[in-house]
Amino acid sequence: MKNPSLQDALPLLALKILVRRGPLHGYAITTHIQAMSQEKLRPEEGSLYPALHRMEEAGWISAQWVTTENKRRARVYSATAAGRKHLQAAEAQWRSANTAILRVLQRA
Repeated sequence: MKNPSLQDALPLLALKILVRRGPLHGYAITTHIQAMSQEKLRPEEGSLYPALHRMEEAGWISAQWVTTENKRRARVYSATAAGRKHLQAAEAQWRSANTAILRVLQRA
């Protein structure tokens, strides 16, 4: 089993939010991550958009351009069936790794 790293966190968090909240644009994903982490996690555009692009290439999300209420173009992302399946496996890996880390911290 692959051990998750912190680099894996952003796609996992973004995918989880898309599964729970439905289609969102990148800025909304960022604000949800910030709010849900009580402002402890603050994804930057330079990290989020490349992660979303990789997720789209992997088939975990799909994207389409829409016109917002403000008449601006925004790219909206949605989780795919493959993304939902990946999310289940990725969450299990993170939970397992976090449990192991906590065991070491408590016993060291």
